[in-house]
Amino acid sequence: MRILVMGAGKMGSFFIDLLSFDHEVAVYEKDPRRMRFTYNCQRFTQLEEVKEFQPELLINAVTVKYTIAAFQEILPYLPKDCIISDISSVKTGLRDYYEGTGMRYASSHPMFGPTFANLNQLSEENAIIISEGDYMGRIFFKDLYQRLGLNIYEYTFEEHDKTVAYSLSIPFVSTFVFAAVMKHQDAPGTTFKRHMRIAKGVLNEDDYLLQEILFNPYTHDQVSQIRTELKELLEIIDHKDADAMQLYLKKIRDNVRRDIEVI
Repeated sequence: MRILVMGAGKMGSFFIDLLSFDHEVAVYEKDPRRMRFTYNCQRFTQLEEVKEFQPELLINAVTVKYTIAAFQEILPYLPKDCIISDISSVKTGLRDYYEGTGMRYASSHPMFGPTFANLNQLSEENAIIISEGDYMGRIFFKDLYQRLGLNIYEYTFEEHDKTVAYSLSIPFVSTFVFAAVMKHQDAPGTTFKRHMRIAKGVLNEDDYLLQEILFNPYTHDQVSQIRTELKELLEIIDHKDADAMQLYLKKIRDNVRRDIEVI
């Protein structure tokens, strides 16, 4: 299959490396310096080159801020039967956009990134495939993710956004709060150092990505739960209520235990 990847960033380069040995792969990137470490693929900086390539599948891997704008730019240069796709962690507005193009489409979300995941060992990572869209496009990504050993889940666009609101907004907000109140430690403990590594990784993400995840319409209720739990915990601390603390610790240990059993 002729596959065009838009964007030679971390995830774009990951997909180029992954697909280039089994498919005819090209990358379109306006900044040629970002293609220095891509190999076994054609490198395009002009849209006319895309037109000549005639891709059968487009994987849009640009920064989430420009996902739809990138589609709008390149669509006039694609064959009408090309399947267009994204791997964005933020799907806001994508379903309506896809439907408006009249083109075949597929959408998925690898639930990992270069910041934390070991890209050579992904068996503990997850991927979401949007159940709406082109059947053959969904099959392509399902087969690809299965070969990586990922755990695959199929959700609608709405279900995906609800899942992201839970799985990303809660740890992101918790990390923000930690970073906001932390002070320099000359002799930090192990737990502090682990939280610091997580904070540095999260804050290394694109600002727009962080913003859009938190602006997800389903995020508010999730963050409100954090506020409720903090209020309860603060009351226990203020009253030095040992019995209430034991009950609280049991509750959160049970939550963690259930999550481990599900995994």
